[in-house]
Amino acid sequence: MLFDRRHKPSIGVRTRNLFWPRIGWSRATKYLAHRVRRIPGTPYAIAAGFACGAAISMTPFPGFHFILAGILAWVIGGSILASAIGTAVGNPWTFPFIWIWIYQLGGWILGTGDALAERTITLGYLLDHPMDVFLPMLVGSIPTASLVWIIFFLPLRRMVESYQVHRRARLERRAIANTGAGGAE
Repeated sequence: MLFDRRHKPSIGVRTRNLFWPRIGWSRATKYLAHRVRRIPGTPYAIAAGFACGAAISMTPFPGFHFILAGILAWVIGGSILASAIGTAVGNPWTFPFIWIWIYQLGGWILGTGDALAERTITLGYLLDHPMDVFLPMLVGSIPTASLVWIIFFLPLRRMVESYQVHRRARLERRAIANTGAGGAE
């Protein structure tokens, strides 16, 4: 293949890059922002899709984030590709904080408080009493996901719109320059 690596990275290197990108977090974030802006579509579709992915990352369904984000983006007319990229908001670094937050918020909304604070949490307990943890997390994820959707949608729509306007103007200037140079010969 034309752009394949000569030496494939080992599973250890790929796992490490998942938790700590080789290019660094700042550059990885800039690259991700650039990729989102370049997705074909309207500013609404791109921003809504990314916001759907970010919002679904706040739910207690980690194995289904891509699917749920894609379905939600499709329903509201957002970009499915942008929704897949938006799920990167929920990652191994952020999941523990997200899950603690949505559990605490769900417990507060349901009026159960922190029912698990008095217990020693084991995998056996979680398997025997899944609704003690899942229900508060589900309830807490709904307002959190709604807020996260708004937080990502509003600035991202403006950012993509501005980028597309500037890009269109740059391409028009380039086309005019190329036509003028070609006609002089």
